[in-house]
Amino acid sequence: MTAEHPMTAARAREILGVGLLASPSEIRRAFLRASQTAHPDHVAGRGEQFREVVMAYQRLNRSLPRRISQPPAVQPPPAPARPVALSITPRMALEGGTVQQRLADGRLLGIRLPPGLRTGDAVRAGGEVLPVTIEFDPAMMVRRHDIWITVPVAPATLAQGGRIALDTPLGRRIVWVTKKAGERGLVRLVGQGLPARGRHPKGCLFIRLTEAKSATDSAVRTLLRRFQAAWAA
Repeated sequence: MTAEHPMTAARAREILGVGLLASPSEIRRAFLRASQTAHPDHVAGRGEQFREVVMAYQRLNRSLPRRISQPPAVQPPPAPARPVALSITPRMALEGGTVQQRLADGRLLGIRLPPGLRTGDAVRAGGEVLPVTIEFDPAMMVRRHDIWITVPVAPATLAQGGRIALDTPLGRRIVWVTKKAGERGLVRLVGQGLPARGRHPKGCLFIRLTEAKSATDSAVRTLLRRFQAAWAA
């Protein structure tokens, strides 16, 4: 409103949506409703509209026998709830499946997940968009598109290499271990990590090779520890 077009009582009642005989409490409630909608922080709010609402209240307030001359404080609308993260296991990221997830509004949904999800992806369920995070699991770690596991093998294989069958968290794998791979303690199986999905390429399976302890070696170590304990006593 400019000086050439001052706020009239009729215009003020129109803006607040109150009648000619509205009581002070009715005008105040009408102001609170209108200011919540017109507040600049509201999704549909506009600064000019909010100023008109305040001026309308002040115009009607001047003609009322009230001691309060200022409009009541306006609380900004509550911030939208932050999306709930969808935490999944590395195996769920690899194979997909169904997971139970509680949404921000308290609903519990069974969500069917496709294979190949990565941390940073998002899943839409129940009208919400849930960011995905993959849990840490030392037995089966996910690094971007790749899966890392650790498998014990015989010392002779590490020293000389060879074709071996490994029992892994992903099932049984037949692996050719070169002498160089045995020395490094690492084998890479191309294309056996997380499956390709959308913009994500197919990952690899990295197998850390550790020296397996034989039963005899374990028994010797046990006797040695017992001897050391008895000697220390």
